[in-house]
Amino acid sequence: MREQKDRYEIFLKVCETGSFSKAAEALNYTQSGISQMMAGLEEELGVQLFARINRGVTLTDNGTRLLPYIRELANQKTRLRQAAFNINHKVEGKLRVGSISSITTLWMPEVVHYFKEHYPKVKIEILDGNYDEIREWIIRGQVDCGFLSSIVADDLKFYPLRDDPLCAVFPEGHPLAAQPSVTLPQLFQAPLIIETPGCDNDIQHLMLKCPVKPNIAYSFRDDTLIMAFVRSGLGVTISQELVMQAFGCPGVVSRPLEPACCRTLGLAFSKTASSVVSRTLLEYLKSTRQRKDTPQIK
Repeated sequence: MREQKDRYEIFLKVCETGSFSKAAEALNYTQSGISQMMAGLEEELGVQLFARINRGVTLTDNGTRLLPYIRELANQKTRLRQAAFNINHKVEGKLRVGSISSITTLWMPEVVHYFKEHYPKVKIEILDGNYDEIREWIIRGQVDCGFLSSIVADDLKFYPLRDDPLCAVFPEGHPLAAQPSVTLPQLFQAPLIIETPGCDNDIQHLMLKCPVKPNIAYSFRDDTLIMAFVRSGLGVTISQELVMQAFGCPGVVSRPLEPACCRTLGLAFSKTASSVVSRTLLEYLKSTRQRKDTPQIK
């Protein structure tokens, strides 16, 4: 049976997809049904929310002004449903998780299978983002919890799950590949390819402490793009063991940094709220990470 959505939730899906037809496909509605509900919402509010463009729609100025209020109403409805489940100690409802790409690749498929088997009435929604985006989603209530590094989890409830070592990465055949470990000054002799701001807070923090300043040649949001440029001999990078494990990264070589450095990954929550469903996720992760991942949080 199709889950019934209210007009505010549908409005947000249209904003996300930029199209009535794509929103209808995502929500299992007809395009005409979505169009009628948005017309009804515009009539209710007395303003035009969307303008037609080629192959889609875009928010009007008035729609943009109302977007944060509608998002908050949708979040309040989600929190109300979850509060009712909490009262009854039911593991049901929607679980919205902010996740970085390496964790989405390595951990989240198991999470989804676990909830499908043990808690089939939970619908998991995964939002892919960088540290800054996930932190903002948690604060604004757009997700119930999110994976972050401890370095960006100020003012949030943070539960560490894994210490993830940082490493130097360079193309196969690079002179540094003969060494058991690499210092930052050695690495910075080559052009550096790095993640865009908001994705690499741990790496930025590490570089600030280094007396040798890198020559940053390129920056990308996507780890696979960074590795492609490194593999092509256009530079070197600093990455993490979890990223190397998640994406395989053929054609490149990684070595531990000297001195050793790591990021602490964990699950973060707003200080004001957490649900039975999100706490169930935390307990599952704590038990499975202790068994499967190395190095682990002691």
